[in-house]
Amino acid sequence: MPTSEQPGEFPFTRGIYPDMYRKRLWTMRQYAGFGTAEESNRRYQYLLSQGVAGLSVAFDLPTQMGMDSDHPLATGEVGRVGVAIDSLADMRILFSGIKLEEVTTSMTINSTAAILLSLYVLVAEEQGADRRKLSGTVQNDVLKEYIARGTYIYPPKPAMRIITDLFAWAGREVPEWNTISISGYHIREAGSTAIQEVAFTLANAIAYIEAAVAAGLDVDSFAPRLSFFFNAHNNFLEEIAKYRAARRLYAFLMRHRFGAMSDRSCMMRFHAQTGGSTLTAQQADINIVRVTLQALAAVLGGTQSLHTNGRDEALSLPTESSARIALRTQQIIGYESGVTAATDPFGGSEYIENLTDEIEQGARRYIERIDAMGGTLCAIEKGFIQGEIQNAAYEYQRAVECGAQIVVGQNKFQSEETETPKPFRIDPSLEERQKQTLREVRAGRSDAAFRASLHRLRASAVNGSNLMPDILEACRALATVGEISDCLRTVFGEYKETF
Repeated sequence: MPTSEQPGEFPFTRGIYPDMYRKRLWTMRQYAGFGTAEESNRRYQYLLSQGVAGLSVAFDLPTQMGMDSDHPLATGEVGRVGVAIDSLADMRILFSGIKLEEVTTSMTINSTAAILLSLYVLVAEEQGADRRKLSGTVQNDVLKEYIARGTYIYPPKPAMRIITDLFAWAGREVPEWNTISISGYHIREAGSTAIQEVAFTLANAIAYIEAAVAAGLDVDSFAPRLSFFFNAHNNFLEEIAKYRAARRLYAFLMRHRFGAMSDRSCMMRFHAQTGGSTLTAQQADINIVRVTLQALAAVLGGTQSLHTNGRDEALSLPTESSARIALRTQQIIGYESGVTAATDPFGGSEYIENLTDEIEQGARRYIERIDAMGGTLCAIEKGFIQGEIQNAAYEYQRAVECGAQIVVGQNKFQSEETETPKPFRIDPSLEERQKQTLREVRAGRSDAAFRASLHRLRASAVNGSNLMPDILEACRALATVGEISDCLRTVFGEYKETF
């Protein structure tokens, strides 16, 4: 790194803004969502009252997979790992009493991102908001689903089309919205190394940018609204170097590979979340220490927003008290620790600078290998990226099992548990209540308007028109997440792994 580089200067190794947290703290988010929209709304209202600056929505698996709550495969999963959203009626309840023009909202949703963003925009407009003033992020990163998570619906090519349609539409209609959060978080949770997290995240970014350019979009017209999502793991110094390396590598890729002229197009803005896979069920209270170190690494590495996990998340969804402690952890770092007084305080450290170089070079080598295979989609189809992550996860687990990697409370320093945190419990009756709400929505809507909206959507899917206006109108006509997804399934088909 050139010694003359300052924070806020290309290639942004030392941070994307000169003043960083001296001017404004990162956005403190807490990821939440469970059960029905009413229950999640209560948690959001509580978090806002406790000082959260932005909402972060978790959706249940049926919603993520484009299935309504009454789908046979949704049985037992409704509202379990996030909130169940079937239609505009649910989204209205989810944000009841919350002025969407006054908060930023992050939605962790991928294959059905276009639908959920449409529902959000409609609710905001019903509140009287100007859609051009809405701000937030939709994850919309389907490539990592093929790599690390599995909540995909369509084959990669039509999935990429939906993403670039959203880029183009949102650039015109919701210009302050981050249209994608390219996620290394789930790649790391699946077992990758820090180098692999950077490499595969940026390889996915390359694929999205190439697809958008191929669709006729100018890189400087959409790149400023791209955002990223990284893990905050246990190796404190490595994590700080990881964020620095990712920023620098991204800046060079944007400037020299894609010809971005604007510095804003070269700035990597990212959200961080502490590492869920690092938490232990044993001695759950010590997870507070892990989360604190991880959060501090993210702050020292220059994150723009942050979620801190609850101490009990190896056991269940976080309880209200655990969510409060997790938020207070961020607030103590922000308001009491003093680390916000300096931008990139580890910059210039010989160890950190060398580690930053090492991570960047390792990530570059991976990207070169992926390029040689024909790009990210080809590497996914061949199982290369998945295989590399699986190998890394296997090696880590072997190290834990033989004691070479110490996990406090799990394979060393165990203790007899006298009590464990009381886990958060989902009301078992919620699934039937959600199905009843869905039946009422279907019974009360205009059948003619609903069917006409899906007919137009299918026609656009066939003829190549931008899908977003028709998805928005289908949502307005009270078509459900599952019905809209099924309409697109009839045109695009479903993806099946072949390796």
